Amino acid sequence: MGSSFMQALREQRWDDHRYYHHSRINQALHLVSALTFLASYALLFTDPVLAALLAWFVAMWSRQIGHFFFEPRGWDAVNQVTHEHKEEIKVGYNLQRKIVLLSLWGAVPAVLYLQPGLFGLIAPAEGFEAFMRQVGAAWLALGVGGLLFRTVHLFVLHDVQTGLVWMTKILTDPFHDVKLYWRAPFALLRGEFLDPMGHAARGHGATATTGAQENRA
Repeated sequence: MGSSFMQALREQRWDDHRYYHHSRINQALHLVSALTFLASYALLFTDPVLAALLAWFVAMWSRQIGHFFFEPRGWDAVNQVTHEHKEEIKVGYNLQRKIVLLSLWGAVPAVLYLQPGLFGLIAPAEGFEAFMRQVGAAWLALGVGGLLFRTVHLFVLHDVQTGLVWMTKILTDPFHDVKLYWRAPFALLRGEFLDPMGHAARGHGATATTGAQENRA
């Protein structure tokens, strides 16, 4: 079970990297996101609401801007697949699912502003700081809920291990992204806007392909 779990985790990480992180700008933004998430992790022990505000305002947006605006969406010559195929087999939140999640994110402050107190469920915020802390608490709940929802969804679509592997991957991505993408800013300074992905082309074999096939979502 242990070796199978770790192998599945490696495959999910590998597929995520080779399919969705060709842009050096995207990689650099993931580095910013990862470092911010690590700061948020530390804040969770002392101020979880502030941790949520930092995670959603800086870490999440820098991460998603890279995917939405800088990652190529045409034919992937390295992996010999279309963008549509990658979206179809994405284990976690593909771009369509992310739009739903980010729409909920944007709706939170709007709802709290238009309906202070949430129909009597909470005390209305007094002042901007109190309002932002209510927003942060709601975003914290949204983040935890989004993680648990997709994990359980993967239980149903695939099996318990696939869901637990994905949840582990998401929670440990900040550590892994720092290791993977710390060189990206230096590549950008050299004028390299796309990762040549030579390592991905060389690794485009049975193990990587099997990982993509087994982790369809």
